[in-house]
Amino acid sequence: MKELPFGMTTISEIIANDCIYADKNRYLRDLLQLPRPFFLSRPRRFGKTLLVDTLEAILRGQRDIFKGLWIDGSDYDWTPNPVIEP
Repeated sequence: MKELPFGMTTISEIIANDCIYADKNRYLRDLLQLPRPFFLSRPRRFGKTLLVDTLEAILRGQRDIFKGLWIDGSDYDWTPNPVIEP
């Protein structure tokens, strides 16, 4: 039985440890295709760090992380995009 990813904040860590992951990459792809900027607002302890890390991995073109997930088989263009570091 797969475990819950307690304390894990990166998509690569969750996938590497074969933990439970709710694949919502379809929604992330839809967000990335919006023609204007958007603001992400979520309650405390609600996965903001994981969400931003997942977006970063997608934008950097790290397709190998997403093998077997929805976005890997989608029409998303995996060309790396610039990501601003904090």
